[in-house]
Amino acid sequence: MYTDSLLFKNPSKPIDARVEDLISRLTLEEKAAQMMNGTPEIKRLGIPAYDYWNEALHGVGRSCAATVFPQAIGLGATFDPDLAYRVSSAISDEARAIYNATSKKGYHKQYNGLTFWTPNINIFRDPRWGRGQETYGEDPYLTSILGVSFVKGLQGDHPNYLKTAACAKHFAVHSGPEKLRHEFNAEVNQKDLWETYLPAFKALVDANVESIMCAYNSTNGEPCCSNNYLIDDVLRNTWNFKGHVVSDCWALVDLYNQPNEGGHGRVQTAAEAAALAIKTGVNLNCGVTYESLSEAVKLGMITEKEIDEQLATLLKTRFKLGLFDPVGSNPYDNIPFEVVNSEKHRELSKEAAQKSIVLLKNNGILPLKNDLSKYFVTGPNAASIEILLGNYYGVNPNMVTILEGVSKAIEPTSQLQYRLGAMLNKPSINPINYATAHAGNSDVTIVVLGVSSQLEGEEGDSLDSDTAGDILSYSLPKNQIDYLKELRKTADKNPEDKKPIIAVITGGSAINLSEVQALADAVLFVWYPGEEGGTAVADILFGKVSPSGRLPITFPKSIDQLPAFDDYAMKGRTYKYMDVDPLYPFGFGLSYTTFNYNNIKASSSSISKKENVNVEVNITNTGKINADEVVQVYISDKKASVTVPNFKLIKTKRIHLKAEHSKKIVFELTPEDFEIIKNDGSSTIESGEFNIYIGGSSPMKRSVELGASTMAETIITVK
Repeated sequence: MYTDSLLFKNPSKPIDARVEDLISRLTLEEKAAQMMNGTPEIKRLGIPAYDYWNEALHGVGRSCAATVFPQAIGLGATFDPDLAYRVSSAISDEARAIYNATSKKGYHKQYNGLTFWTPNINIFRDPRWGRGQETYGEDPYLTSILGVSFVKGLQGDHPNYLKTAACAKHFAVHSGPEKLRHEFNAEVNQKDLWETYLPAFKALVDANVESIMCAYNSTNGEPCCSNNYLIDDVLRNTWNFKGHVVSDCWALVDLYNQPNEGGHGRVQTAAEAAALAIKTGVNLNCGVTYESLSEAVKLGMITEKEIDEQLATLLKTRFKLGLFDPVGSNPYDNIPFEVVNSEKHRELSKEAAQKSIVLLKNNGILPLKNDLSKYFVTGPNAASIEILLGNYYGVNPNMVTILEGVSKAIEPTSQLQYRLGAMLNKPSINPINYATAHAGNSDVTIVVLGVSSQLEGEEGDSLDSDTAGDILSYSLPKNQIDYLKELRKTADKNPEDKKPIIAVITGGSAINLSEVQALADAVLFVWYPGEEGGTAVADILFGKVSPSGRLPITFPKSIDQLPAFDDYAMKGRTYKYMDVDPLYPFGFGLSYTTFNYNNIKASSSSISKKENVNVEVNITNTGKINADEVVQVYISDKKASVTVPNFKLIKTKRIHLKAEHSKKIVFELTPEDFEIIKNDGSSTIESGEFNIYIGGSSPMKRSVELGASTMAETIITVK
């Protein structure tokens, strides 16, 4: 039975009444303190400290030892919303268990809470952006379906309580350059805004995401955290978003830092910035700018009532999490600590890594036998833990490197040699390198190249980057390519017995792999694969699992195929608007078997603008290996009144097919799938013919050239 005399602590009362009661008991200074990420304890009301800043991008981060799942871009490569839901459900279970255990001990530190600033649903429009690894790729539809699933898994399905609170970030039009993010103005037209940059945010708002984070940069001349068009017109009024808005960390400082100080210079003082953010609708300040709210009230810049309104919206999140209720009031209070880094979650992490790995080339060397006489594992990332993690990561006591995964997978009688062979980003000062000799006398060389968080990531995190974590060269470090060339030379020294080389590439973005493609017999792109990354890579290499990852981003052939990094127009970008052949297309990935698509048929070849239509296709595994296939449906408007994408992804489904078996798949297309975005940002459906493509990759001739599955095509007329 509830016995506390304070109404806000009574779980039987409506949330609005409880919020109003709590706010009525706070001083102005206490209100301001409760609107910054690190809220202090209020002893007289029995309210412990709470910090809103928590991370769970691909596992509970920066907290207790927890399961480390593949980086978000790797999850994007699975094209699997069901897997995204299972992963995020596991993460939120671990988050609640950690919170339950640590709060019992009186620990209320940053990264111990239940409000998680994930997922990052920015569109990865340019591979040079170091934080693109945090996203699900370049496609709004894929980003939407994965983001929605991730939010649902994080927040749970209880009618009254949130398991954890998710946050969609960074709102909006945010994807580098990192070095300029505090002062940069992203200019975007209405068509690109509503066709590319906003759809995923709209999808997550519709899925009841609890919070939205406004970005550092300006969009069309106004800083995102004081942008009335984005926050008021779009988010609150058009989309009817009811949750809270949080600033990116110290983004409000950018409002009053002047351009010569690396800021926007929107106002002159911290008090003005605090008042402006409140009036725009920013409920929570990551940082300390809201310390100036009392001053802003005294100077008449804002009223206490306006502060109360924004605080009320923010506090509802904590009430929905049950943070003011007696322990045991909601079922999530009972999640035991044993779920954290459990074997079940470790298996799930391995499954996600397996499904994320993309086979880019295979001349027949893969899958490998595991009983060869000698294996040579080498390269700067073979024994690296950093390449398992990416950024915004957690840790645990059992991280499986690629070297460890291969070592465990091969027969005990097989010889395994390991040499680092090359540094990550600089030539060796030792003129003698004994490592390359092994490439000439080993049955196979597995060279693990790529980048890591030392080179790629967020401003300030990438310690070996002189470009704030962006990869502006769009290339592997030269010393790695030089090392691969030496390995190839040694492996080919006996023309009668050339030895194969398998290149395993780590990273969170597209990289120019033209030379790797030419030099290696097989190429695997493994992203940042998480705690079981080494096991998953070995499972693919030795054929325990057939590769089934698909590229969620386009890999251009060179930087010359890209528009300027700071150009936010979509012309020439991504698979939708790229008019030149890339190195690897969006949606591409090879398997150890082949799939044939045929007998495509629409339930009607002619429909009205309000009708749904079913499209079915028969898919056959024509090889000898059981495998997953990622079925992708694309649409192309053959003749439109405005510029439209070459084609766009509208549906996808991951299936498992046994060898020499077939399956009929049916997709229901809705009127929304036929919509185009006009130049003013509005949507419409125009009469005419639409091509429908179904296959295992995007419908580019480059996919066929690289060995992708066949593709079926039909035409539907909209009247």
